[in-house]
Amino acid sequence: MSSPGSRRNSCRGAACGSRATFEYQVRRRSSSCSYFASGAQTGDFSVSLSQPIFTVTLRFLLAIDLWLSKRLGVCACEGSAWGSIRPLVRLVEFSGHVIPWLIGTVYTLLRGRSVEEQEIMLNLALALILDLLLVRLVKTLVRRRMPTQNRSEILSTFFVERYSFPSGHASRAAMCARFFLAQLVDTDSMRLLVVGWAALVSLSRLLLARHYVTDVGFGLAMGYCQYSLVERLWVTWDWLQDALLIGLGERLNRAYDGLWMLDGKH
Repeated sequence: MSSPGSRRNSCRGAACGSRATFEYQVRRRSSSCSYFASGAQTGDFSVSLSQPIFTVTLRFLLAIDLWLSKRLGVCACEGSAWGSIRPLVRLVEFSGHVIPWLIGTVYTLLRGRSVEEQEIMLNLALALILDLLLVRLVKTLVRRRMPTQNRSEILSTFFVERYSFPSGHASRAAMCARFFLAQLVDTDSMRLLVVGWAALVSLSRLLLARHYVTDVGFGLAMGYCQYSLVERLWVTWDWLQDALLIGLGERLNRAYDGLWMLDGKH
């Protein structure tokens, strides 16, 4: 039969063991929730007077970018400061993903009731494709590593992003917001809603620690300028029909010419 002292010692040992386990789990969660995963941009920002002024300025700006991005990543994981609102922020993030935008645009294009509506949806689809290509091109040229990779999430598993500059969500949000303001929105309340949505989508990339501040800022500027290119290269429904008919006529003419040459040989 165990004595009271031994029972107290065993209970104290169990409590210490559970406390140590809890502290280990907390440390493990905080380490797994680190803002910068391995391979992320954690360069040395030390400067010296012998370096060129451009290098000193660039390192200083990158250090500010890194510090500000860390401070804004309050929803990086469930254990973050604002981890309780992480599902809501992720929902806002999903609203700016390219897949639902392309699916919705193509569906509206096919179900359009008027030529004007189909023409707008056609140009929106082309604008989304243009944005996707330009963002991919800049990311491939710059090759800036992303702050974090959440491979446990569904979208991150199937659509793994290696580079972060610029933010595709931010450029898409700015381009779509300007597109809607110019083509579809005609009331002040809707304009405020569209601008607010674009701002929230861009902010969600920072709160979830997906991008740096400069990634989002350049993405917004890039998307804003992209609409000017879309507006300049606007594709009308009549022009598209004429282009398709001209292409079809040229193919038929070449086919007839080939048949005549075969008949002449016989």
